[in-house]
Amino acid sequence: MVGLSATHMLLLDEPTNHLDIETIDSLADALNEWDGGMVLVSHDFRLINQVAHEIWVCENQAVTRWEGDIMGFKEHLRSKAGL
Repeated sequence: MVGLSATHMLLLDEPTNHLDIETIDSLADALNEWDGGMVLVSHDFRLINQVAHEIWVCENQAVTRWEGDIMGFKEHLRSKAGL
């Protein structure tokens, strides 16, 4: 069995589901202190804004790096939807 000290990568899929704001902030603090790699899949723009250093977008059978922050991506999605 691999111990937590041997872990260098976190895979997080919607980690904020059913969490309140204070707990999400605590999670963000812990993730920012994490000294390993992380793949975060989330619709929580607030958490992404707090912890993401890079944003990768999966669409149209391709994965591309978004050149900007999450709020810019959110505006891109609104524009694409005609909102």
